[in-house]
Amino acid sequence: HSGLVRHQMTHRGERPYKCAECGKCYSRKEHLQNHQRLHTGERPFQCPVCGKRFIRKQNLLKHQRIHTGERPYQCAECGRSFRYKESLKDHLRTHSGEASAQRLLPGLGGDGLP
Repeated sequence: HSGLVRHQMTHRGERPYKCAECGKCYSRKEHLQNHQRLHTGERPFQCPVCGKRFIRKQNLLKHQRIHTGERPYQCAECGRSFRYKESLKDHLRTHSGEASAQRLLPGLGGDGLP
């Protein structure tokens, strides 16, 4: 399908690609292929540093930040940087006063820092 057709299918909620294993449906063939790796155990993306394997390339790229020290998400309020977008979102709650379960329980922060 062309990009426009795929885009329109998404808005119409069309999901023509169905997993034969569990019945879950997807709007894009490549999303179904990624999902099927959960059933097959295939992990084609391997970290060249530590050898850990991943189902999705995006997960490998996120993982590699552990080795590179990259922290691309910075808090505009205090300047603190984070490896993961989710960690920045949790951190932002400290500025808004909103309680975060991850902040209240030691060791559960996405970046391993208090």
